[in-house]
Amino acid sequence: GTMLYFQALLHGLSELPAADAEVRRRLEAQAQALGWPALHARLQALDPVTAARLHPNDQQRIQRALEIIELTGRAPSELHAQPRSPVLTGAVRRLALVPAQRQLLHARIAERFEEMMAQGFLDEVRRLHARGDLTAELPSMRAVGYRQLWEHLEGRTSLDEAVSRGIAATRQYAKRQLTWLRAEPELERFDPDEARLPARVLAALGLG
Repeated sequence: GTMLYFQALLHGLSELPAADAEVRRRLEAQAQALGWPALHARLQALDPVTAARLHPNDQQRIQRALEIIELTGRAPSELHAQPRSPVLTGAVRRLALVPAQRQLLHARIAERFEEMMAQGFLDEVRRLHARGDLTAELPSMRAVGYRQLWEHLEGRTSLDEAVSRGIAATRQYAKRQLTWLRAEPELERFDPDEARLPARVLAALGLG
């Protein structure tokens, strides 16, 4: 997500193996038989550092972590800790918009999702589903919102339930972003709802 792109600019990317379709199919089958929390427990035993930052139902990241372990024999946390070459050089100012009111953020997330639905989000996913060359296992179809509407189109949930799950998943994604931001050093935080926000940001940059 966004935080990963920022970290890649600051610190570079770790050398990780490419995806392996066979390994992913095997992990998918194991998850269907045992459940993703069981695979998370396996990851906990193999790489507790990575497991500690993943939700037991974070399918995509759990799968990728176990895939890396199987392909390299090394823990993802070990690979991520290796020296990397940053893309950016020189001083970097780190500014972030961090909402102070969590309830207001949740309300806006729900409003945004409902607006996406009104603008044809379901029709977009329906067209993708009808193509025949895409599956629910693809990373693109696991994106927040797409995954939930895909489940609805396959008859596993009602539309109302799919929308509710999409909103909940978006809130969880926002929560992970905020958790990452709290741990970011030297970060200058601004409340997006505060008065005179543009003026404050310009002043912080020495432009106001």
